[in-house]
Amino acid sequence: MINFPFSAVVGLDDLKLALLLNAVSPRVGGVLVRGEKGTAKSTIVRALAAQLPPVDVVAGCRFACDPDAPDPGCPDGPHEPGAPRVRRPAALVELPVGASEDRLVGSLDVERALTEGVKAFEPGLLAAAHRGVLYVDEVNLLHDHLVDLLLDAAALGTCHVERDSVSVRHAARFLLVGTMNPEEGELRPQLLDRFGLTVEVRASRDPDERAEVVRRRLAFEADPEGFAARWAGQEAHLARRIAAARDRVPHVRLPDARLRQIAAVCAAFEVDGLRADLVTANAAIAHAAWHGRDTVTAADVRTAARLALPHRRRRDPFDAPGLDEDLLDELLRRTEPDDEPPDDSGGGPSGGPDGDGGGAGDRPPGTHRASPPDRPDPTGPPPDRAPPRGGPAPEAAGPRDGAVPGHGEDEPARAAGPAAGGRVAGVAAPYRVPLLRVPGFGAGAAGRRSRARGRYGRGIGARVPRGPARDVHVPATLLAAAPHQRRRGRTGPGLLLRRGDLRETVREGREGNLVLFVVDASGSMGARRRMTAVKTAVLSLLLDAYQRRDKVGLVTFRGTAAEVPLPPTSSVEAGAARLRALATGGRSPLGAGLAKAAEVLRAERLRDPARRPLLVLVTDGRATDGDAADRAARLLTGTACVVVDCETGPVRLGLAARLAARLRATLLPLDALSEPGAAVPARRAHAKAV
Repeated sequence: MINFPFSAVVGLDDLKLALLLNAVSPRVGGVLVRGEKGTAKSTIVRALAAQLPPVDVVAGCRFACDPDAPDPGCPDGPHEPGAPRVRRPAALVELPVGASEDRLVGSLDVERALTEGVKAFEPGLLAAAHRGVLYVDEVNLLHDHLVDLLLDAAALGTCHVERDSVSVRHAARFLLVGTMNPEEGELRPQLLDRFGLTVEVRASRDPDERAEVVRRRLAFEADPEGFAARWAGQEAHLARRIAAARDRVPHVRLPDARLRQIAAVCAAFEVDGLRADLVTANAAIAHAAWHGRDTVTAADVRTAARLALPHRRRRDPFDAPGLDEDLLDELLRRTEPDDEPPDDSGGGPSGGPDGDGGGAGDRPPGTHRASPPDRPDPTGPPPDRAPPRGGPAPEAAGPRDGAVPGHGEDEPARAAGPAAGGRVAGVAAPYRVPLLRVPGFGAGAAGRRSRARGRYGRGIGARVPRGPARDVHVPATLLAAAPHQRRRGRTGPGLLLRRGDLRETVREGREGNLVLFVVDASGSMGARRRMTAVKTAVLSLLLDAYQRRDKVGLVTFRGTAAEVPLPPTSSVEAGAARLRALATGGRSPLGAGLAKAAEVLRAERLRDPARRPLLVLVTDGRATDGDAADRAARLLTGTACVVVDCETGPVRLGLAARLAARLRATLLPLDALSEPGAAVPARRAHAKAV
């Protein structure tokens, strides 16, 4: 299969540079690529793997050991000095979203264990990726426990397997690249921190550049071999430059003054821990090596900080990654060593031999310039000076839709304009809420809310498979087969198995749910302090849903109808943004809100039948549409419901309590959400009215 050439990718200079820095020095720690769909994220990652220098491996070693420095603990070792070697391209291993833990880290070779009676280890994808590239597309959709295993191996350079009576350790050093679309949900901040660099990619809005993207793609699809041949010269130059930079890395000097500068920048941006300092230092060294320098300069520090710090500045899960580049420049200026001359390597266009940054002299005939002249192409020949500072900056840090705007209870929200048609209350800081869970056992996607039995979780027993055995319980299978060996005539090693001997593991874990918020935005809820409290409570529940890996949706009702400002999605940030802009006022069409919720749940049940819903109704119970609420309650039969009673004041009508009784739902006062305690099981709605 012919990959699209790395040098032919249009634009995306920051992404190219981040990938190249990791190719030069795997100590940088990998790249997380965040961006909208259709921005060539997967294309450029696959293209980079083809440019990595080939590796020598011990012949027959399943763990790609280096013949010159074999892993002393290799399961296929020990390897003798002078062992036969083979040269092969650097591996590109793709981890699918639906992969199992066995496939990732490896496990007992069940076939050999059952047929030959030996304990053998079957390597996983981490072993296959050693000394190559491990690519995880849609890493934000990967199950949390797999992400933990993956990032631990990437940080330690070693994979430890302790399972199924197997105890194995093997080297696992690879370039980790993850891509994700933030619209489909975010990674937890502690997992974001494990990626060395992060890059935001967006499609260009320049018509000429977009046209060039289409032009090159059409040319590649029409004649892949011919297109690759036209770019072969630049690809060969890129491969040589990566190899040369790798050889230069051990000899690059990081002056103590630059190290203090890195520490000062990381401290000023208030990043947690010291991983940011280490990543920035390694990235600065790699950047200096990439540009042929033997000493790290301020330009190297600036570039490294710009790629290493944005995703580490998130103080809240609803904050967007970003970095204030003006502040970064000011910090670098203030921490510039007094005994060194000012570093002017960061100014002015550079890149190709003609100084335009695009390497135009090596561009194949018939192609057009893709990048603006002030954005140097990192794949071009080594520049005389470092890249300019004037390129597009990542999204600046600061308040945005969905972020918590401080701790003031009545801080006004500014997201709604005149068209909102109502008052907009502010949002205070979120707090920890009780665990709301769906009763019984589910079989949905892995998460952290309700109890589930499925492919993930701890083993609690074994059973006869109801279909093909997908998760064989080895001890139970052996026990089932052992009493019948003499009768079956076994005379040699191994066991004689029958299909009826197979047992599969019963696992109990946690699942993620669909949490559908139905929020009363009518005039009776519009008292400024009450709506602020309601929004803060819902925001806190959203934060809880984010941490428990749920999907969320939002239904609001006021005036004469209900609407769905947020259809069910994994992007909790979008829910926070819609919540902040929610206006209040008008009548209370409670029945319309419940009917709309039933409609949303019915459609979502067709899309994702295994994910169980949890309905959270936030209201004071007042209704202006007569018996519509009673009729709509019948549509929610079998749905787990929680009613959050927002009624306040010395005189209370108890309408929300009556509504909870009609829905057969759990009733929680609004104040109870700020008092976390034991888990609160939601009741299932019942059609019978009380």
